[in-house]
Amino acid sequence: MSAEKKLSGKVAIVTGAAKGIGAGIAKEMAAEGAAVVVNYSSSKKGADEVVAAIKKNGGQALALQADMAKKSDIERLFSESMRAFGRIDILVNNAGIFEFVPLEEITEEHFHKHFNLNVLGLILASQQAAKYFGRDGGVIINISSLASTKAPPTTSVYSATKGAVDTLTKALANELGPRKIRVNAINPGVVITEGVQAAGIAGSDFEKQAVAQTPLGRTGLPADIGPAAVFLASSDSSWITGTTLVISGGLS
Repeated sequence: MSAEKKLSGKVAIVTGAAKGIGAGIAKEMAAEGAAVVVNYSSSKKGADEVVAAIKKNGGQALALQADMAKKSDIERLFSESMRAFGRIDILVNNAGIFEFVPLEEITEEHFHKHFNLNVLGLILASQQAAKYFGRDGGVIINISSLASTKAPPTTSVYSATKGAVDTLTKALANELGPRKIRVNAINPGVVITEGVQAAGIAGSDFEKQAVAQTPLGRTGLPADIGPAAVFLASSDSSWITGTTLVISGGLS
């Protein structure tokens, strides 16, 4: 007899799940029995590939487009997810952007682009989740970053958004706890994703320096993050809320 899967019967929305950490979380949650909504903003091909991989392994998934910085798109994402699966139990706020520039190059556009998606989008998605979760509550998992505390040079706006995410995680946990909604964050260290490779971080001096400071001696992979998201989404963590889980190989 196979062991009961940890997320059987649950429905999860994973934002920004066409690639990288989001794709890894979507696949891991599907493998543990959740029906997964794979949200994407522009990368339809990537989202379709994630859905195909999940279905190939016997899981349930659906790709849905929504710009997570736009309220109307977020509302549509939740209503379409509800129509497709009849319930929503888990929200993973993973959609985000990072661009690193020195102080003198920060523009209003750079600031708003980061805060609209990484902070406002997360708030608006959490607002919808709280509305759609049933009487048994639900789980919100925010993907933050080690940058919220490490705050390397040239990351001031990005790191500030992740500092906001950490604080929001605590505030929403306090506010939503009475409604049986748990809110936690995962703060990854340097994880090699398509975005990190596109930014030129993979193989760079920045990566070498990070590895040299990491007790476990390597950068992370999306597969290192997925199981932790499953843990925070499952009843294994039923008495955990308002916390940030750093997954960084010991880099601090």
